[in-house]
Amino acid sequence: MCEFVYAQNENLSDYYLIQRKYENRLENDSTVVPLVNVFIKKAKSEKNYEKLFLGYKDALLFSPDPSIKLKYADSVISVARLTKDESMLSNAYMNKGVVYYFNLKQYNLALDQYLIAYKLGENGKDLFHKNRLRYHIGIVKSYIGYYKEALTEFKAANQFFEGQTKLDIHPNLMFNYQRGYYNSLHQMAICYRNLGNFKAADSIVTLGLMETYKNVDYRQEYAYFQKEKGINRYYQNDFRKAVSMLNGSIGPLVAVDDFATLSIIFSYVGKAELKIGNTDKAINYFKKVDSIFNKHTFMVPELRSMYEVLINYYRTKGQQDDAIYYTQQLVKADKKINKDFLYLSSNVHREYDAKKLLKEQSKSIRDKHLTLFIAVLLFLIGLIFIIFRTIHKRRKSKLSTFSKEENDMKGNHRIEIDKETEMHILGRLDEFEKKHEFTQEGISLKELAGKFEISHSYLSQVINEHKGVPFKRYMIELKIGYITEKLLNDSKYLKYTTEALSKECGIPSRSNFSKWFFEINGIRPTTFIKNRSETLEIPQEKHQIS
Repeated sequence: MCEFVYAQNENLSDYYLIQRKYENRLENDSTVVPLVNVFIKKAKSEKNYEKLFLGYKDALLFSPDPSIKLKYADSVISVARLTKDESMLSNAYMNKGVVYYFNLKQYNLALDQYLIAYKLGENGKDLFHKNRLRYHIGIVKSYIGYYKEALTEFKAANQFFEGQTKLDIHPNLMFNYQRGYYNSLHQMAICYRNLGNFKAADSIVTLGLMETYKNVDYRQEYAYFQKEKGINRYYQNDFRKAVSMLNGSIGPLVAVDDFATLSIIFSYVGKAELKIGNTDKAINYFKKVDSIFNKHTFMVPELRSMYEVLINYYRTKGQQDDAIYYTQQLVKADKKINKDFLYLSSNVHREYDAKKLLKEQSKSIRDKHLTLFIAVLLFLIGLIFIIFRTIHKRRKSKLSTFSKEENDMKGNHRIEIDKETEMHILGRLDEFEKKHEFTQEGISLKELAGKFEISHSYLSQVINEHKGVPFKRYMIELKIGYITEKLLNDSKYLKYTTEALSKECGIPSRSNFSKWFFEINGIRPTTFIKNRSETLEIPQEKHQIS
C-alpha cells in the first residue's frame, strides 16, 4: 500500500474530538464514513476550508469504493483551490493520483496528477509531501521498467522517512513515516530484483521481514516483504518454499484488494507449480491472473509469458477455442503494455526528469556561489540577445509563418500567467488532445490560440512548460502518438499506405511523416507495420483512406 495516513494534532478542539473517534481505524472501513461526515458538515457550516480539506481526505481514506474515493479526491482539489494554498493543492492532486494508481491502476491518469502536484509543490517546504511524491514518481518509473531511475527515487525517499523515524514525534506521525520507510524499502527490493541484484534484494527483504514480523500495524507491509521473499526463492530454484511463502502473503493483500500485487503473486505461484510439475495447479493460478486482467485491465510485462503457457497448454489438449481465447488475451495484454509504456515513458522524462535535472543544476550553481560567473554569463546572454534581435529584424520579412511561431515560443522573457488561466489552458489542451483535433492539417499556434480565445504567447508558454516541448514538436508528438496507437490497437490501419497514415494523423508530407515516426518510435513506419502484421498474422494489403 502506498497511501500514507495524515495525522492531525489538535489541542482537544471539537474537530480533534470527532477525529479521535476514528483516527486509529483501518483504511477502507466504511463504518467510519458517518463520523467523517460529521467532521465535514461542521467544517462546511463554519466555512473552515482547511478542516474541510482534511475531512474530505479522511472520507477518501475510509471509503472502500474506488469511484467514491475519486469523487472525494475531486472534492479535496476543489477545497484546496479555495484556500489558494499551492502546497495544499499539490497535496490534493497527489491524493487523486494515489487513487488512480493504487485503487484503479490507471497509471496514465495517476502520472498526470503526480506531475501537476510536482509542478505546484516544487517550491514548497513540506518535505514529507515532496518525498511522498518522489516515491509515487518512482512507482511509475518502476512500472515501465526504468528500475535504475526508480531506485534513485526510492533511495532518496527511504533515507528521508528513515531519518524521521528516529525523531521524538507524535505516534500518528511516526506511523506515517514508518509506513513510508517500509513501502520505499519494499520498492527498492523490487528494483534490485529486476536489475538482477538478488543479494541486495534479499538483504532488504530480510530486514523488512524482521522489522514487521508479528506487528499488527504493519501486516500489509509484512505481506509485501513475504511476497518478495517468495519470488527470490523462486529464482533460487526453491520452488516449494516459493509457493509456501507466496501463498502466505495473499491474505492481507486480499483484505485491501491490492489486485495488482495479487496478480504478480498468482503468476509466480503458477510458474513455481509448473516447475514442480503441478501443471493443472499452475494453469488455475494463471487463470486467476487473467480474471484480474479482465476485471481491472491490469497488466505488466512479467505477467505476459503466462499467456504463452496457457495457449500451448490448450493447443496440446486440442481445446482450440480456449487456445484462441488466450491468444486474443495475449494481443490485448500487448496493446495495454505498449500503450502504457509509450505514454508514461514520454511524460515522466519530459515533465519530471528534465525539470528536476535543471533545478538540481541550478541549485549546484548557487551552492558554489558563482556570482561573478553568473553575472558575466547574463551579460553575454544579454549581448547575444541584442545581436540576435537585430539580425532577426533584418530577416523577419523572409521568415515563414511557421518560423515566426517558433520564435514566439523561444522568447527570452517568461510571461507571468495566473494559475486559473494556466489551468484553463491545460483543460482546453486536454480536450483538444482527447478529441484528436490535432489531426487537422496545418493548424498553427495562432489559430489554436484563437480557437481557445487566449493569447498565443500564453498558449506557447504553457505548452513549453507543461508539455516540455515547443508547439511544433508538441503537435508532431501528438500526431505520431495518435497513429502509433491506431497501428497498435486497430489492425485495419496496418493495411494503410504510408501516405494514407500521414493523411490520417494530419501530416501532409509522407517524407516528413516517415522521418518523425522514426525519430519518435525508433523504427520506420513500414518496418513497424511489417513486424506488427507478422505478429498478428495479417496479410500485407495496402489501401488508401476512403
